[in-house]
Amino acid sequence: MSTDVPAPGESTASGTSSETSLAAGEALSPGHAPEPTAVLGEESVAFGTLLWVPALDRPDLLAEPVRAALAARAATEPDAVAEVRVAEIDPDLADTLAMTEAYRLPLGASANCVLVAGRRDGEERVAACVVRASTRADVNSTVRRMLDVRKASFWPTERAVEASGMEYGAITPIGVPASWRLLVDARVAVGPAIVGSGVRGSKLLLPGEVLVGFPGVEVVEGLGVPTA
Repeated sequence: MSTDVPAPGESTASGTSSETSLAAGEALSPGHAPEPTAVLGEESVAFGTLLWVPALDRPDLLAEPVRAALAARAATEPDAVAEVRVAEIDPDLADTLAMTEAYRLPLGASANCVLVAGRRDGEERVAACVVRASTRADVNSTVRRMLDVRKASFWPTERAVEASGMEYGAITPIGVPASWRLLVDARVAVGPAIVGSGVRGSKLLLPGEVLVGFPGVEVVEGLGVPTA
């Protein structure tokens, strides 16, 4: 699931169905994620206690930048976007830990999106960093190096919300401004990924390989580091 403040991250997908025995909130081993209990691509998908439907069928559950990004990709890759699902949730349960516990989802199936910035030669450089919820973004080393800045830090909430056009606690890599770097940990490219929808009242579920196929994505080994 995604968030706009420092928090653990996760994500990705497969295309086959499989029951998962992981308890709610249980972390996954690095590079692995459980699959939904129905095949991605069917009309509806059960995962946890939520029923996930095609995202573009419910534009009311998407922030406008997210809807626009999905619609733009659907024009050239309709099959990929057909695998992006949305489920309605309680907005008060939008934070990763609360959501995984309430809806019986494995923690490692979520991917968090944090916004990081630094300055170089008077220019602010911004990156949206996506990591599995069982890890944290390596801001002080990997992100700082990729931005080529002396110091990298998390963006204040107010700036993150205003610049992204998304709600606090629901910022997602899908639909972020094209001027930002979009860094996705390699773990997120394997297995299903639950990310934000841009609004707190829903979440997106999609295959990791579909997520990393969005324009501008850079897959980075070691972007996410295990939490203690």
